[in-house]
Amino acid sequence: MAVLPHPHIGLQTVTWPLSGEVRHRDNLGSEVVLRPGELNLMTAGDGVSHSEFSVGEPSPMRQEDMHGIQLWVALPDGARTGPAAFEHIADLPRVSGEGWTGVVLMGEFAGGRSPATTYTPLVGVELKLEARSLVKIPLDPTFEYAVLAVDGPCVLDRTRALAHRQLGYFQPGRSSITLDAPQDTTLLLLGGEPFNEPLVMWWNFIGRDHDEIVAARDDWQCQAPRFGHVDGHDGQWIPAPPMPQLRLKPRARR
Repeated sequence: MAVLPHPHIGLQTVTWPLSGEVRHRDNLGSEVVLRPGELNLMTAGDGVSHSEFSVGEPSPMRQEDMHGIQLWVALPDGARTGPAAFEHIADLPRVSGEGWTGVVLMGEFAGGRSPATTYTPLVGVELKLEARSLVKIPLDPTFEYAVLAVDGPCVLDRTRALAHRQLGYFQPGRSSITLDAPQDTTLLLLGGEPFNEPLVMWWNFIGRDHDEIVAARDDWQCQAPRFGHVDGHDGQWIPAPPMPQLRLKPRARR
């Protein structure tokens, strides 16, 4: 992994490594090595910049691959124009049930509450299922949910097959879901209240309209104070791609 400084607005990055180590640097002065079992949460607010690099040099003697998940959480009005922040959390709550164990990354689940800062009602949990253990997972009926098959296939509600790396979606109204897998497997359970604000997502930015995205891009290209400076890269950074020759339209729920 070798990602030079780049910007974000209007979102949180939730970084959860499964193997390998990542050095995070940002314009807030943070410099952290993130390891499996630990969480990085960066809140962009009105503007932040950061870099992400694998720790150590690749060599034939190093067999471990970089493997992980990064989620982006859209920030609501208010928080999306607020200050940037960074959290490194090494101690996350562990939960369990018959045939499964879990780590609560964001929000609250099965009696465990993550210390990670959230701005809307949501949840993120890493679930590990034992092979051939039909398990029932509790859900909040006011949330919509998705299940990500991280390292192998699984079966949802006894009949719905989910292939490796597929995402299965569930509308609000469910109080539970059943999960099964042919082998020990890792899943990610994601959920939250439906987010009804309009969103314009382009490159690393989440805004509300075309002009907001253009302003953020222009500020990054001229290295405006809004995004600060990330130390340790000899002035190198990732330029923004050109804007498309059309106006970006907000996506809305239907």
